[in-house]
Amino acid sequence: MTAHKSGFVNIIGNPNVGKSTLMNALVGEKMSIITSKPQTTRHRIFGLLSEDDYQVVFSDTPGIIDRPIYGMQSSMNKFAFSSFEDADIILFVTDIFEQYTGEEPVLKSLIKATVPKYLIINKIDIDKESKADDVASWWEDKVTFDKVFFISADKKQNTQTLLDRILETLPVGPPYYPKDELSDKTERFFVSEIIREKLLLLYKQEVPYSCEVSISRFKEEEKNGAPLLMIYADIYVDRKSQKPIIIGKNGEAIKKLGIAARTEIEAFMGKHTYLDLNVKIKENWRNDDRMLKHFGYEE
Repeated sequence: MTAHKSGFVNIIGNPNVGKSTLMNALVGEKMSIITSKPQTTRHRIFGLLSEDDYQVVFSDTPGIIDRPIYGMQSSMNKFAFSSFEDADIILFVTDIFEQYTGEEPVLKSLIKATVPKYLIINKIDIDKESKADDVASWWEDKVTFDKVFFISADKKQNTQTLLDRILETLPVGPPYYPKDELSDKTERFFVSEIIREKLLLLYKQEVPYSCEVSISRFKEEEKNGAPLLMIYADIYVDRKSQKPIIIGKNGEAIKKLGIAARTEIEAFMGKHTYLDLNVKIKENWRNDDRMLKHFGYEE
């Protein structure tokens, strides 16, 4: 009988290099929201890939912020750097466009890490100038990696090869979570993330970065003999001037947001959904310890 394997495979890197896209590709489900904007991921999210003889706990982390301005960003960095502590395998993700100075704190953490670590160079599908080899050479001069993978997370190019290597390297151990679970997060969390993803996609400049979503009510009821999911969500902004932007003229902007979010929530949950969005003002919430705890950024 083959011994059961399990372990934490932690995905680390700067904002907007494709960490969330990579985890979704490896897990085969949409665990993390994805937009083209940096700092889309704010929390550490586990995505579980389980079969009879193994369980991989993939960990998607916020992108490392060199100079955090807000308490929220400092908490995001804690999520990112904590993933060095419990990793069985580290996937360090960069892309063909990134440039490092060599002085970044993440290099020291990578050098100290004693577990298997793989350099993942993403976005090779748009590598028109053959930059990937130069990126690999730069990193291999700084950190000793066990292997380099050239991938396109978006196109799932070489992601199966990476997964095969992960399964080979995974240590022997019991499952950490029930085999039928896909993540450590609740349905409420994923619903709030879907709404926040639509905020990032539909609004411009600083506005979506100043928003946080909290689910105030999440209940399944019955209507006309069929299940109906009742969701009430609060969108917090940190300045009074942002509330009318979220709502829009005659409520058009928030209506568009609600339709986009509800459509994806129904696809994710597999149930008809009633979604009520309410905009609240909490000035400077990104530096408010009580609010950060409420939103899950602090213990």
